This record gives sequence, C-alpha cells and structure tokens, in this order.
Amino acid sequence: MNDIVLFTLSGEDRPGLTAGVTGLLAERAVNVLDIGQAVIHATLSMGLLLEIPADVDRAGLERALQVFADAQRLQLRWEDVSKESYGDWVAAQGRARYITTLLARKITADQLARVSAVFSRHGLGIDGISRLSGRIPLGELPPLSKACVEFSLRGPLPDIAVFRKELLEVASALEVDLAFQEDNMFRRNRRLVAFDMDSTLIEAEVIDELAQLAGVGEQVSAITARAMRGELDFAASFRQRVALLKGLPESALEEVAANLRITEGAGHLISTLRALGYKTAILSGGFTFFAERLQRELGIDYVHANVLDIAQGEVTGEVSGVIVDGERKAALLRQLATREGIDLQQVIAVGDGANDLPMLSIAGLGIAFRAKPLVQQSAEQSISTLGLDAILYLLGISDRYQPAGDRSEL
Repeated sequence: MNDIVLFTLSGEDRPGLTAGVTGLLAERAVNVLDIGQAVIHATLSMGLLLEIPADVDRAGLERALQVFADAQRLQLRWEDVSKESYGDWVAAQGRARYITTLLARKITADQLARVSAVFSRHGLGIDGISRLSGRIPLGELPPLSKACVEFSLRGPLPDIAVFRKELLEVASALEVDLAFQEDNMFRRNRRLVAFDMDSTLIEAEVIDELAQLAGVGEQVSAITARAMRGELDFAASFRQRVALLKGLPESALEEVAANLRITEGAGHLISTLRALGYKTAILSGGFTFFAERLQRELGIDYVHANVLDIAQGEVTGEVSGVIVDGERKAALLRQLATREGIDLQQVIAVGDGANDLPMLSIAGLGIAFRAKPLVQQSAEQSISTLGLDAILYLLGISDRYQPAGDRSEL
C-alpha cells in the first residue's frame, strides 16, 4: 500500500533548493499531492504532501533527503498522514473560500491577533497570509505609508452578516479597514471601475468651492452636507444649490480647477488600472467642466456629469440635460457594462455620498471611500485609512506588480 507523507523543509533560502528536493523525488517516481512554499526575510518554508509508491525504498528516500537537507543546513521533518485524514482533506476542497484584506498605515501584532480571533470564533481556517504592501523601513514611517495583509480563508460561514459586523467593530476599534470578499472567479476578473468625482477622485466638493467665490458658501455647504448624508433628494437639492451660483463669472471655474487636489493614490490607481487593461469612468453629480479636465489629466475613458449653463460669461444658475443623481449613476453604470460587454459582477464602483449608493449596490464590488456614515454602513466595502490605490489590494494586486509613480495635484 502506498504511504502518504507530509514532508517539510525550512531554513535559509538559496537558489536550487526546490529543484534539488523534487529531483530526488522524481528519481523514485514519488507523486506530489500538494505543494506550498513561502519565503519570509530570506527564510524558506516548504511543504510537500507526498504519495510514496509501495515499491519505493522509503528508508532510502528519507536518507537521501536528509543528506540533502544537512548539506544545505536545512531543517527536515516527516509526518505520516492517514488515509482517513487525506480523505477529509480532499472532501474539504469544495468549501467556500473568502478573502479578508487588512489595510492600515502599519501592521501590528494586535491587529493580526484581533482579526484572526474573529476568524477563529466563526470556525474559519486560514489557508494563507500574504503581505501585499511594500517593505516598511525601520524608524519613522514614510509619509502616506501603506500596509496591507491578505488572509485567505476557508470554511462554512452560516451567518455572513454577523461575521461582517464583528469585522467592522474590530476595524473601528483599531482604526484600520477590513474588506471581506468571497474568493470567486470575478475577484480577479474585474474590467471596469467607475468613480464618483467630488470628495472621491478630488479632495473637494466643487460646488462648495464655487459657492465660496459666489458669496453663498455657507448656504450651499449646508445643503451639500445634508444631500450627501441622504437627508435631501439629490436632484432637488442640486438645482437649489446651482441656482445660488447665478451671476458667478465663468473665470471662477478655472480658478477653482487650478486649486483642486487629486485624492491620495488616485493617479497611481488609474495608471495601474490602465496598464492592466481596465476601463475607467467618472459618474459624477458634479460638473463636466471639472470631470473632463480630470479625464484628460488621468486618462479616464468615460465621463458623465452635469452641464453647468454659461451665458455671456456668467453662470445662469441652471444645468442642461438630465441631472446625474443616484439612480442616473446606476443606469449609466449598467449602460457602460453593456457597452463593454461585461457582467456587472466585473464592475467596481467607488463613491462617498448617499447618491453613490445605487451604483455601489449593483456593482460586483462597491466601495465607500472616506464616506459619510450612512454610506459606510450600507456599502459592501469601505476604505477610510489609506488612499484610493488601496483598491488594488482588494483586487489581490501587490505593490511588487504595480507601476511606479503617482500624482497628487491636478
């Protein structure tokens, strides 16, 4: 009868170790049922689940591998696996798989302990842990540092809502972000990312900036805040705010545009998405004047926003066409998905206000970014700790595969 053995090897990593081990196994026609390898700080940890045929001299194989390990100054360990245990392992392969992503400025043991405790309470096993962020130097953290650890989880999860609630409570207590996703075929097969503009791609609400120049800043800001919290109908409140801009010189738009700042990580995110072949879109309740400028600066494919009427060099206080409110954003997202020939599960939507919730809810991955409380509570995912390029981590893209460069100003 064939033996099933778990063979593990650990020690200082160097080229040729995997080739050496598997070469010895190949000489004896040993079957590899499973294999895993990781290197942390130049230290190798390798595991192989082996099926050793009955006609193989197992003692001779063990001696050969021990000689190899001793020569390479490696630790070697053998463990017999029962047929029953192996059968249970095979049967578990159909269990649901999940991904939890921890986002912070730095990773601490306390964060890992409290997050993994949630997994344990819900009976989830950790199949793997990967650091997706770059290496952090010792001493003071660099400006806008990023840290990300991804947990691959497996097991039944009867009450996902309760699990998510616990994760959110831990995230709030630790002041980190925790994203939870099912590990399915769509996760790494997204094709379109749609962004809100104001307070998402840029660090301002443009209409509030225009209102300051028009001398109605407090009035407009108060209406904007209530609309973004979902306390007012967006379309009606939008017309009310625009009406207060009547008489503002057209030159004020250029003045505001010149001082707008792109949100942390936006340039890096979009350049990476473009390199990976994603399509991008702005679906904004703001104005085309600013959205089209962003389109040129960042290389965004599609723009849908509101057209601010200008006559004789002044704002008329009105907008042309259909107002891009929450329902309009969702409709436009569906249209773009159809145009690109993709499923809505392959779409990512990102926004911060209540008027973004309709598109966040229909996208395969809806992300509330530095959002209002109502939006954070309602969206599937939320990012508040890091910049927009943290979205790449939710796609499983580590820093080592991302192009360099970022832009922080328009």
